[in-house]
Amino acid sequence: MFRRWIGDRAFYRSVFRLLIPIMIQQFITNFVSLLDNVMVGQLGTEAITATSIANQVLMVFNLAIFGGMSGISIFGAQFYGKGDMEGMRYSFRSKMIFGAAASLLAILVYFFLGTEFVQSFLRGESNGGDLALALREGSGYLSVMLWGLLPFAVVQAYASTLRESGETVAPMVAGICAIVTNLFLNWVLIFGKLGAPVLGVQGAAIATVISRWVELAIVTVHAHRRADRYPFFRGAYASLHVPGKLVSRMSRTAAPLLVNEILWSLGMTLINQFYSSRGLNAMAALNITGTAWNLFCVIMFAMGSAVSIMVGQRLGANQLEEARDVDRKLIFLTEVIHVLIGIAMILAAPYVPRLYNVGADVQDLTRRLLIVAGLALPIHSFAHVTYFTIRSGGRTLITFLFDAVYTWAVTVLLAFLLTRFTDLDIVRIYICVQFIDILKLVIGLIMLRSDFWARNVVRDI
Repeated sequence: MFRRWIGDRAFYRSVFRLLIPIMIQQFITNFVSLLDNVMVGQLGTEAITATSIANQVLMVFNLAIFGGMSGISIFGAQFYGKGDMEGMRYSFRSKMIFGAAASLLAILVYFFLGTEFVQSFLRGESNGGDLALALREGSGYLSVMLWGLLPFAVVQAYASTLRESGETVAPMVAGICAIVTNLFLNWVLIFGKLGAPVLGVQGAAIATVISRWVELAIVTVHAHRRADRYPFFRGAYASLHVPGKLVSRMSRTAAPLLVNEILWSLGMTLINQFYSSRGLNAMAALNITGTAWNLFCVIMFAMGSAVSIMVGQRLGANQLEEARDVDRKLIFLTEVIHVLIGIAMILAAPYVPRLYNVGADVQDLTRRLLIVAGLALPIHSFAHVTYFTIRSGGRTLITFLFDAVYTWAVTVLLAFLLTRFTDLDIVRIYICVQFIDILKLVIGLIMLRSDFWARNVVRDI
């Protein structure tokens, strides 16, 4: 029983060799996001609400990129496990084509409809704030961020391909350089330091866009200067050709993930729009809670990547039983870690809101929301790694049902009913929405026990 759930030293060395660079990058990214949030928070409740809403709107694009490329990455990881570098090259090309097309479409949609999207979140009580100011700031922030959509998509194509080959340090270094750039430019442009004009919220957006182009430059130079180490990048731009059979197979696998991420992100956006009916203070508190949540969840996000890579490579090498064993141990490790992280989040709850220049009501609301989030964290971490387990074997239709369909049929519906037809305050509504995922945990347990997900999708390619 001990060996079934807990690996040996060699297992954990391989896990943490993969995890640590991803964790470092994500931790620094989310820590700087927290600092960025704190800097904007010094401008007042309207500013922090504006950036929160704009980023919520942009999340739909970010997760669409993630979903589409994740479907292609299933093939990339298994091609690498199989030793097929031409297959890796085809999967990279497919990511680039998808990323460019999705970026162009998103820019057009946000350019013409961005203000309407932001305004849809500002229909609740003002709680003494200025809703018109929040709308102006949010729309301005969103318009600047459009310049960062294409580099974001291209970086994801390169970084995910590198990670499929087990290279996690290079994306980490590029990410850290971008983060440092973003943090420095935030300080300069938000507050008008070193002779720069005071740009406030728009300064934060400009800093983010510049940092994304910096990250793109670093990761592409690294990838193409080491063609001997990454042969799948050699000749990647010689043509746009991808075999029709592979395009068809990848499309059938990636489409459910793409639709899943779009629907899931739209669902989360709608939930936050429902929450906004409880007023400007609730939106500010939820923004602070969400930023802190991302910081405490860096290991959870990294464990999802570990499952994709370690399990996917073994499936591609047709080591199905070993893939099941590795996955079981990764899930057990995830849960142990996140019980401890949930406790840490609860202990930090009274201190995080004090970093912001917001009223006592918002601080108290944030503290209570963070406690709820800490208690629910082990539930969400289990659902997260279950999703990546099922996805690693190409069962993307099942992941669509498990994630997006569940979100709309259960979570979104519950949030809608509670916000529209009850007088419950935001904390009680948040508790119900967070803990409804206990049902998802039970469904995940049943699916994991069946072992239906463990399959090789590149055997005959």
